[in-house]
Parts: sequence; structure tokens; C-alpha cells
Amino acid sequence: MTQPTQRALLVIDLQNDYFPGGAFPLWNTDATLLNIEQAIAKAKALGTHIIHIQHIADPSLGIAPFFNKGSTGAEIHQRILATAPDSPVVIKAYADSFHHTDLEATLQKLGVTELLICGMMTQNCVTHTAISKAAEKYTVSILADCCTTVSEMIHLIALNAVSTRVPLVKSTDVL
Repeated sequence: MTQPTQRALLVIDLQNDYFPGGAFPLWNTDATLLNIEQAIAKAKALGTHIIHIQHIADPSLGIAPFFNKGSTGAEIHQRILATAPDSPVVIKAYADSFHHTDLEATLQKLGVTELLICGMMTQNCVTHTAISKAAEKYTVSILADCCTTVSEMIHLIALNAVSTRVPLVKSTDVL
């Protein structure tokens, strides 16, 4: 008998520094935030695991322009935490959410076989996690309507580039 698919929604870097008033505000954050809140609610209703990914700058490399440990800007956006307050938080220091983190152990513990990836920034942490060598054992999709970056053009270029390796889906089509 085949084991049922266990999904996880990876919510990458929904942190205050990427929103208006933060150190590095991105394009289209209001719509992206709303889409991700809706995706989390639907995912939870379907029994999909939610995993927050939080980037913390490596202090050994000096003060970073944003995501510094202990700063308000590094905190996960309160509306995202409110939608999934009991979900695990994986701390990372690199674009690939698997690299030197406990993401793999967390996924294994939960029995996850499929990853739905969303977050910030499309061309960096979202795509690097989706095409990570460690992600190859999972069925991976990117929720294209739940990602953003510095501009619409870079967002679309990044999605086009990764689309040859990872399916792009609308959150409303899979959740």
C-alpha cells in the first residue's frame, strides 16, 4: 500500500525588514502577505504542515544590512506568525533553507514527501531552496502568487528561470 503524501508549506523569510518601514522593503508585499495568509489557512484546513523559515545574518561576517539577530527587522511578520503560531521555525543563514539547518530533520520527523514553497525573495531564497540538492527527494512546487522580490521584473525573470526545474502553481489551484 502506498503511503499518503504528506505536504509541507515552507514560508520563507516573511520578515519585517522586507516590508514598508524595514531595512529592505520589497515590491508587492501587501498582496503577497495576504496571499500567503490565505494559503496558510487553506493548508492548515487540509492538514498540510506549515514551516516558517527565518533568515538570521551570520554575525561572524560583520553587521549585515538587514536580518540582524535580535533586531525587529529579523522577526517574522506578526500576521504570518498569527496564522500558524505553533508551527516550527527553521533558522538559516544562507539562501538555501536546507544548508546548515534542521529543515531536513524537521521534514523527516513530520513524514513530509511534498514541498509547497513560498516567500521572499523569489530569485534568491525561494528558488535556491526549491532547487537545492537536498530538495530533490521531495515533490516540489513554488506558489508563484505567494512570492515577491525587489521588483516585478526580477520576480518574473526568476520564476521563468526556475520553471524549467520546478513547477510553478497558483496557491488556489493546490490548496
